[in-house]
Amino acid sequence: MVTSTRAERVSGAFVKIAGALVDDYDVLDLLHVLVEESIGILNASAAGLLLVDHHGELQVLASSSEESQLVEVLQLEAGAGPCVECFRTGAVVTVDDISELGDRWPAFKQAALSQGFVSVHAIPLRIRGRVIGSLNLFGEVAGALPLEDAAIGQALADVATISILQERAIREAGVVNDQLQRALTSRILIEQAKGVVAQLSNVDMQESFTRIRNHARRNHLSLRDTAAKIVDRSLSL
Repeated sequence: MVTSTRAERVSGAFVKIAGALVDDYDVLDLLHVLVEESIGILNASAAGLLLVDHHGELQVLASSSEESQLVEVLQLEAGAGPCVECFRTGAVVTVDDISELGDRWPAFKQAALSQGFVSVHAIPLRIRGRVIGSLNLFGEVAGALPLEDAAIGQALADVATISILQERAIREAGVVNDQLQRALTSRILIEQAKGVVAQLSNVDMQESFTRIRNHARRNHLSLRDTAAKIVDRSLSL
């Protein structure tokens, strides 16, 4: 059985992401990889990534589980929570014990605890002083991230920002907004495709996404194009 040290996992994750950024890449698939890698590296139970759209509203772009996605969505609907606060202030927001929030962020508190999450660490995604979203790490035990983990988490958030805004050379704000909106539109297509696969194949949403991503990789397609084909029924998994 092959084992690896934490340092090797961190190095491997950044090598994988850097390699993808050299050529054309599927930004949504890359962000899902980043979210999944952050769980193992930082000992989180789940992770999610929020991105601002061209209206200035936060949307869920990637999540490691349906549970963490539900917490993110409910928090966005309430317009309050640590991940929203992180985006608004551009500062890291850590909640060591969600059960001790008191009356602060009641909708988030109830949603998080109902899904088994006890702590959260939200990290801003920033580009040249502009905050475009947040990377959020959820834990099933109380306590803040150690300083080393927090630094690695910020590095992962920075890589996420670069991967979203890459596309050869982005120089103008209008181009940045178009890139962000395309990623968000793609996410909506993927959610619709997950629902189609789940209904037709009688599987849960997590398994639906796995099947969609596996098909896209096997056939060298983007997640967006694969999802579009599923939604218009030209592809059946």
